[in-house]
Amino acid sequence: MKKIFTICCLLLAMSFSTSCLDSKEVSADVKLVTAEEMKSILEMEDVQLVDVRTPEEHDQEHIVNSQNIDFTSPTFDDDISKLDKAKPVILYCKGGNRSAKCARKLKEAGFKKIYDLEGGISKWKHSDKLNIEVKS
Repeated sequence: MKKIFTICCLLLAMSFSTSCLDSKEVSADVKLVTAEEMKSILEMEDVQLVDVRTPEEHDQEHIVNSQNIDFTSPTFDDDISKLDKAKPVILYCKGGNRSAKCARKLKEAGFKKIYDLEGGISKWKHSDKLNIEVKS
């Protein structure tokens, strides 16, 4: 009985350790970046900055020089096909959920270098990297 219990505990521990992702790496091709890392990327690389929130959210506030491609839009797949797959893409949304889903779609579509802003615009606003355009 002790052996069965030990084996079950080992299997359980193994399943937890293999199901957890490194917080910085969503996959080999998608890198979760902090606001500080994103600022550096924007300064050093020629990237496509994409806000995947709704047009209404984007109109209220957005990171300067971002383009809006609504993840929930029925034309989303067509819209992302207009991006350059060879050029790096930085994605953001409000908190990180939609951009993570979008990152998976971009990876499936063949994009080579994808960054996802950790915590979205909510976290960016509270960093010292502010470069947000707000509509009054």
